[in-house]
Amino acid sequence: MSTFSRRETIPLAIDDLSGFARALRASLDAPPSHQQMLGLIARAAGYRNYQQLRAQAEPKPKADPKQVARALRHFDEHGRLLRFPGRTAMQALCLASIWARIPPRQVFNEREISARIDLHCAFRDAAQIRRSMVENRMLTRTCDGARYSRIEHRPSPEALALIAALQKL
Repeated sequence: MSTFSRRETIPLAIDDLSGFARALRASLDAPPSHQQMLGLIARAAGYRNYQQLRAQAEPKPKADPKQVARALRHFDEHGRLLRFPGRTAMQALCLASIWARIPPRQVFNEREISARIDLHCAFRDAAQIRRSMVENRMLTRTCDGARYSRIEHRPSPEALALIAALQKL
């Protein structure tokens, strides 16, 4: 008759991983460096490295639903921008939705980028939108203003929520 031993799962929450690593290192004869020890602990917990553990442990910022609702008022039922908001913060939020619809890593001439902007605006003022996107570091343009491309960045939580809401329309 064979006996199977069951492993008991014991959850472990560590408030200070750095202090835990220091205490563990102190008990070893030939301890690795502090950074190496953090990496070993992270891998033992199932992460690739300490950076991945930190990235997943950091709380994700949440979007302000009131800001997203206010921004949605500037769009029609097809997700097109109806009017350019007066407040700078609201402009940047609304522009993020247009930025998300511009393909990354492509270069456009002025006419091409204006045509893309016009697809997502109910009013026809691509020049204003283009200039605002350049000022908000969403687009870059060459010195002569002939070529435009999207600048990659991580949108704010509100912008991500707005983009998601507009995709559902």
